[in-house]
Amino acid sequence: MQPKELANLILQGDFETVYSQTDNEFKAEISLEELREIAEDFTKDIMDLELQSELINNNDGSNLCVWLDDSGTKGIVAVFNSDDVIEGIQFLPVESYPETDEVFTKTKFIPPFKGEWLVAWGGINSLVNYHYEYESQRYAYDFIVAKDNKSYEGDKELNESYYAFGKECIAPADGVVVEIENNIKDNEPVGIHNTDHPAGNYVTLDHGNDEFSHISHFKYQSIVVKEGDTVKRGDLLGLVGNSGNSSEAHIHFHVADSSDLWDSKSIRINFDGDSDMLQGDIITQ
Repeated sequence: MQPKELANLILQGDFETVYSQTDNEFKAEISLEELREIAEDFTKDIMDLELQSELINNNDGSNLCVWLDDSGTKGIVAVFNSDDVIEGIQFLPVESYPETDEVFTKTKFIPPFKGEWLVAWGGINSLVNYHYEYESQRYAYDFIVAKDNKSYEGDKELNESYYAFGKECIAPADGVVVEIENNIKDNEPVGIHNTDHPAGNYVTLDHGNDEFSHISHFKYQSIVVKEGDTVKRGDLLGLVGNSGNSSEAHIHFHVADSSDLWDSKSIRINFDGDSDMLQGDIITQ
């Protein structure tokens, strides 16, 4: 069985094939009959499951796959190791916010980077985008740079080992700089988090129409704009870092109806070209 085949096998009731490809820890936690009972109850009203995303973990080569049912209310998340052995399966309810999912920004944006980047988190359900549960960041994206399914080369505890670290972060649309933070040290060794300053170094831009972009986790003292500056789409803002509540060098980007990072409502981003982005997608600009 290939990872992408899992959902169809579950819908077909072929639990023997699925169970035979689970690892020993999985088998120690749940029996074949227990898996069958849980899966049959969960899928009894499901006609179809569509693969939403497939994301390779750069640390160990594991593969995270996410499926969503035809009603958008149920999902399956499965983790496969580098040998396609199943390490875990979750059957989860999916909460949705249709009243805001179809409301896009009036401003048209480009991604805040140049080159080829991977969407690590993004989409309109919590299975592919953990931000979705939080109103202030519901339509946020996290972007990393990956080569051969890895985001770093060398010592994984050093920021300089990560392909994204130090790359240029650009203005996603014309706007005015309304707030910056530039003095938060990058987390090192990589893997520690600065929960005292979750956004780390950041730039907030006012684009008019009550639309404010929030771009976070810049490299320490790399931001080149100041509050009050007018920027054009594509202008350099600073360099990608690993500051704040960040597990590795990446760009966090979302748009909200206020400059207040926490007391605001996220707005789904209208990207130039009407292209939407989902976890696992490769974006080139």
